Amino acid sequence: MSSIAEIKRRSKKAKRLGPVRVIRAEQYSDFDVNSKVECIQALIPLGLMRIHELLEDEVCTLAGARYTRKAARLPGRRHGSNPGSVRLAGQRHPFKIPRVQHVAGGEIPLESLAHLHGTGKLDEILLKRVLYGISCRNYEAAAAAVPGAIGLSSSTVSRRFTHASAKQLKGLQERDLSELDILAIFLDGKTFADMTMVVAVGITLTGEKQVLGFVETGTENEQVLTPFLQELEERGLTSSQGLLFIIDGGKGLRAAVRQAFGTSALVQRCQWHKRENVVRHLPKGDQATWRRRLQRAYQRPTYAEARAALTRLQTELEDRNQSAARSLAEGLEETLTLHRLGVFALLGLSFKTTNCLESINALVEERCAKVDRWTNSNQRQRWLATALLDIEPRLRKVKGYRHLPKLREALRRDLNIDKTVPKKVA
Repeated sequence: MSSIAEIKRRSKKAKRLGPVRVIRAEQYSDFDVNSKVECIQALIPLGLMRIHELLEDEVCTLAGARYTRKAARLPGRRHGSNPGSVRLAGQRHPFKIPRVQHVAGGEIPLESLAHLHGTGKLDEILLKRVLYGISCRNYEAAAAAVPGAIGLSSSTVSRRFTHASAKQLKGLQERDLSELDILAIFLDGKTFADMTMVVAVGITLTGEKQVLGFVETGTENEQVLTPFLQELEERGLTSSQGLLFIIDGGKGLRAAVRQAFGTSALVQRCQWHKRENVVRHLPKGDQATWRRRLQRAYQRPTYAEARAALTRLQTELEDRNQSAARSLAEGLEETLTLHRLGVFALLGLSFKTTNCLESINALVEERCAKVDRWTNSNQRQRWLATALLDIEPRLRKVKGYRHLPKLREALRRDLNIDKTVPKKVA
């Protein structure tokens, strides 16, 4: 048994890239210019030098300078050192940790050591590297080759990524929505293996896109989606000024919006999904023509013109393909919500389809496609939350965001919402 342990110890040490070199300030001052430039380019030796100075300053505060008579007021005495490690540049480096013993007995912990052991931004670096495509198995080869670095094994990287992504997931699930003035919400599903993640992205009055949350479900059904939308309300989402939901036409999504928000919300069905559902019933040779005709009808600027054009197409489809005609008639009014509100010409480009969320899902796919096997729910949710929070700061405002106050006025008018919101009683 002891021989096996010895082999493991040797193999672990053999993975290091070489002995780490810790220099002192007085040594650095004696270097020539070329040596100093090499240290500056490497940075790691200088970082370890500063860590040594930081720990030494704290030890001097507790136990006085080395080889000097100790004052009675000092609480501790130097007590040698222990082998340990510190984190620097996203990697762990072996380091001798000084010890201080209290004059009354017991060891005095060094405060600065806790910060040097912490992860913080270091885990963010690892998180982004793995998220952007470096596998845990290849992380050691892809990371910066720093002599003496340890803790780059695939299992260590995997544990650190799991810990960091779990924090991301928790932060997204507990995000406070009360400070966001949400006007519209996009709802759509993203497939992970055999499960579907329904993502909600809100649009503020000033046009910013904010990830509100997501729920994992087998299918987009009302029983799962209604509690999810109600949870958004519990976290601060308000519908007192009216909300516009943009969905792909799934019945489960529509029923959940009705159940959770009732008469405080309107639905804009995705015109692209409606058009594709209709032409799918037609022969392939006719699909391109009918796709253009439906597109031209939806592009009419007013509700009356668009409704009349679509009614004529529906009548024509009755003789050609009744299934296609029924598909066009189903939910037709909700595909014209923006027309009815009188804001299609101003905001149709952004809100007539679910493309806003489809593009976000495409960016999520870029980050998550490298995962070959989704093993459990926690893994799926951690990866999705991490990808969404990484994408969110890069999202641009919706096109036509300057006209969003007009959309709010139209929602208030259509939903009979009073402009004056009663103040909360203290």
